[in-house]
Amino acid sequence: MLGTQYTHGSPCWIDLGSPDTVAAAAFYTAVFGWEFRSAGPEAGGYGFLQQDGATVAAIGPLTEGGARSAWTVYFRTADADTSQMVTAAEGGRVRVRATDVMDAGRAAALTDPGGAEFAVWQAGSVKGLDRTSSRNTLVWVELHTPDPEAALAFYRSLFDWRWAEMDAPGMTYRVISTAEGDQETASFGGAAELQDSGERSRWIPYLEVDDADATADAVTVSGGTVLLPPADIPDVGRLAWFTDPFGAEFAVLKPAPMGA
Repeated sequence: MLGTQYTHGSPCWIDLGSPDTVAAAAFYTAVFGWEFRSAGPEAGGYGFLQQDGATVAAIGPLTEGGARSAWTVYFRTADADTSQMVTAAEGGRVRVRATDVMDAGRAAALTDPGGAEFAVWQAGSVKGLDRTSSRNTLVWVELHTPDPEAALAFYRSLFDWRWAEMDAPGMTYRVISTAEGDQETASFGGAAELQDSGERSRWIPYLEVDDADATADAVTVSGGTVLLPPADIPDVGRLAWFTDPFGAEFAVLKPAPMGA
């Protein structure tokens, strides 16, 4: 389960690139109750989405040519420059080279060999999100890719991830863990094979909610789209998939009670 004691390879940040940050922030405020706080005039429109003053996500304008609105998952690294070199050597692509973000840290925007975009974060004054695995915060990340085994072999070269297979409806699902600690306790996400030839490889963030059905209603009323209506997954919980008004995909999960 995600926490905020970030270790090498753990998800530590998510941010949204949007063509209209004001409208996108208003959408997520309506759905999750988040508040937007600008990172300052020098940040180029980037800012933080907060819950009671704690940063739970971030948002900024699209900066890469041809980029579509999407959520980006950042993984903790001890050295962003090394991560980008390994990515290139292992068949991935460096979209934005490692750059200092003032004193907050150092980041690089990368793409894995299967086409899924992600980023790495070398912490400075900002270690990561302030709050996870609670109501309306990040609880899980999921990779959808044409070849999960090949993709995970790539990420193992970057982060030393471990994974375990489990049966899921219509697929073999791989539960991913960081290199340190008990494997089940250190799990933070999963990988699944693309189910449709028209799908693109991508990472999907899951947010924990108290009521997936009520969230679906809020998404629709606020101008988003329901891609997968709320559904129960045995031993996992009730989940749903959405897009915001600008096409960025995200998912929600009401976790099954422990021991259920």
